Amino acid sequence: MTILKSHWQLILITAVLFLLWNTAIAIPLKILVVYLHELAHALAAILTGGSVVEISLSPYQGGHAITRGGSRFLTLTAGYLGSLLLGVSLMMIALKTKADRIVLGGLGAFTLVVTALYIRDWFALAFCLGTGAAMLAAARYLSVELNDLILRVIGLASILYVPYDIFDDTIRRSGIRSDAYMLAEEYGGPTIFWGGLWLAASLAIIYYSLRHGLGDNSNLVFRKRKPGP
Repeated sequence: MTILKSHWQLILITAVLFLLWNTAIAIPLKILVVYLHELAHALAAILTGGSVVEISLSPYQGGHAITRGGSRFLTLTAGYLGSLLLGVSLMMIALKTKADRIVLGGLGAFTLVVTALYIRDWFALAFCLGTGAAMLAAARYLSVELNDLILRVIGLASILYVPYDIFDDTIRRSGIRSDAYMLAEEYGGPTIFWGGLWLAASLAIIYYSLRHGLGDNSNLVFRKRKPGP
């Protein structure tokens, strides 16, 4: 009962996401998680001394990031685990800080910069321009509580989507050309081995973040504005 009282908002968001996951309503959110996946590839390449040639998204929840140089191992690994860390970070910011507007606005502005630098195909351009603009508008015009809710939804969507995607792409359909398939080609071992490692790591990240992120119940409810003097 204490868990329900303390975490009812996260439980409700998770339940709604599960109910709507296979409907058209959830498709933009799934594509956003794919964008975080490709963004994580790009960031890993840049941080390890490489560069980004192109980022692309498709309406069928696919995408790619073409990179040059950098650590190939870390760049391939960063797709699933990096996007999960980005999602977890957004949720923890929503739960633990009051920086919701700043973070959502910053993510929107960064998305517009990424769009200008690396995105060329029409669908990805439209999606990322629209998403970036919507985030900036939300940060500017919506309440702190709604910005908080948006960050929680994005974070939880990543937490739900990434482990399933790892299992589906690298274990259940290990023959498709996934990140784990390419890692196996370049570093050896079967695709399912790398996929299994990523799945275990993703579950560990989720467990650790939820255990420590939900430990302080005082910040879990949407923060209310204090009355003025």
